[in-house]
Amino acid sequence: MTDNTPLSDAERAELQELRAQKAEREALERAQRERAELEQLRAERDRMQSNGAKSRSDAELQAQLSARERQARERGRRLMEPGEDLSMPLGQKIVLVGVALVVLAIIAATLFGSFKT
Repeated sequence: MTDNTPLSDAERAELQELRAQKAEREALERAQRERAELEQLRAERDRMQSNGAKSRSDAELQAQLSARERQARERGRRLMEPGEDLSMPLGQKIVLVGVALVVLAIIAATLFGSFKT
């Protein structure tokens, strides 16, 4: 429906009004996009700042874990390494007693199992 006749004054006024409404809608949409971008950037900035605090707390946590690890290694060293007089360490004694008990249990089960037949 293409019409090559010029616009009447009423049509021209309506066109002007519709263009103004369109421009107003676009301005509102642009303002909303800018506000959303501003909120997103603020959230990103806050997240980055909180990550800075987190990295400090992470460093403290790593230091605490390192201290715990050192303590655990020292405890393990005391249990499993021989002393200066080359005496048997406590951990090794515990393992040997456990193995001896298992061997005794197997022998007892074998002996008492043969009496049933």
